[in-house]
Amino acid sequence: MGKPTGFLEYQRRTVSDRPPTERARDFLEFHEPLDDGERAQQGARCMDCGVPFCQSSYGCPVDNLIPEWNEMVYRRKWEDAFWRLLKTNNFPEYTGRVCPAPCETACVLGINEPPVTIKDNECTIIDRAYESGLMKPRPPQNRTGRRVVIVGSGPAGLAAADQLNKAGHLVTVYERSDRIGGLLMYGIPNMKLDKRLVERRNSIMAAEGVDFVPNTFVGRDVDPNELVRDFDAVLLACGATVPRDLPVPGRELAGVHFAMEFLHANTKALLDTGRVDLAGAGAPSDNGGVISAAGKRVIVIGGGDTGNDCIGTSVRHGCTGLVNFELLPKPAAERDEQYPWPTYPRLYTQDYGHEEADALFAGDPREYSIMTREFVADADGSVRGVRTVRVAWHKPRGERPRFEEVPGSEQEWPADLVLLALGFLGPEQEILDMLEVERDPRTNVAAEYGRFSTSREKVFAAGDARRGQSLVVWAIKEGRDAASQIDRYLMGDRARLPA
Repeated sequence: MGKPTGFLEYQRRTVSDRPPTERARDFLEFHEPLDDGERAQQGARCMDCGVPFCQSSYGCPVDNLIPEWNEMVYRRKWEDAFWRLLKTNNFPEYTGRVCPAPCETACVLGINEPPVTIKDNECTIIDRAYESGLMKPRPPQNRTGRRVVIVGSGPAGLAAADQLNKAGHLVTVYERSDRIGGLLMYGIPNMKLDKRLVERRNSIMAAEGVDFVPNTFVGRDVDPNELVRDFDAVLLACGATVPRDLPVPGRELAGVHFAMEFLHANTKALLDTGRVDLAGAGAPSDNGGVISAAGKRVIVIGGGDTGNDCIGTSVRHGCTGLVNFELLPKPAAERDEQYPWPTYPRLYTQDYGHEEADALFAGDPREYSIMTREFVADADGSVRGVRTVRVAWHKPRGERPRFEEVPGSEQEWPADLVLLALGFLGPEQEILDMLEVERDPRTNVAAEYGRFSTSREKVFAAGDARRGQSLVVWAIKEGRDAASQIDRYLMGDRARLPA
């Protein structure tokens, strides 16, 4: 695929970023694209590898036809590339920005060379489609008369809505927040995913006939049992929104917050004020539900994407110091026997927030193998510090890794704001209790993968609500597959979506 000798002739080049100290002054996306010639060279690096692991079970969950559209990028056949990309992925403008790209870690070229820049190629294809007018509303020509309601407008719910609407069904999407998008709107900061892109894509779906109902909490404003009665099928795509807490002494202190409280309020403030492009837009004083890091010493507990997003947001607020605690040890810089190709490796890298904190505070903010013991209070009942202890990790052969505290390693860290980014336990249970659907041992909705049907007739589940906390690309995959099963349930042999 691509140019047969391209991987020998061209070096991997990713998009460039604005300098950390510059981009940390605003909430705009900070990637600078390659020109057409440079992008064509990146498509040319795709090899005729025989078995494209990039689109296998090790690579892209939505089975993107990566070698095909890489060749089209090389040949600058942008419209052909767009149609091949849209065949498997409803939202490449999202995955091309926020996906961790398991396709690239599974790339055959990546065995001994830097892999193909698949993610950047994908993003370029869809961005050009918008610029050229290719990406536009295409309402279905015929309607089936069947009505489907989707609870939740995150990537799983939106992917299912898009698919079911294209099949001609009448789709209604309920969202409890004031804007449609779920995690895409309020869980990912604007500099990582510009909300104008989300609103633009939502407007296309609305023009195609999807009925969006924001500001409506199913389970409180609407009885979910009425939805089961009034619609032909119900899809639960309400996400895994119950955060993992840290029940140590001092947890009740003012200034200790869940990460999503911080991120959601920040993005809402940006959108409500329309000041996304101005420095300090997300750093008002603590009022109106907004949590500000301005002028504060911040500690983020927990790594991963959410922890990094808290770092990047705190830097933009104007925090005076920043530390990130991670319980796990520091990852290796390169693959080892624990992460052989083509598995997705846990490697040491600097994401955008780490780079910015490093540039502003002269050092990587992360502290590894460290455990929080206590939050320390000031005289007013607010947090003023965090007490920790170092841990040492061991992995006996055939057993799970475990750790023990290191004697004499206790330490107290000053803090005015602590953000808990420890992941999520599962979906909120209120709506599940009302519907009386079965759950798995992790409190997720019990629905067999591939079928997506719950223990309640007419009710299906997909995304994080079914599988637990996962990636945006997996949510899209589940939404698409659940839509196929719902279509089959509604239409039988006349089903319009591929199984």
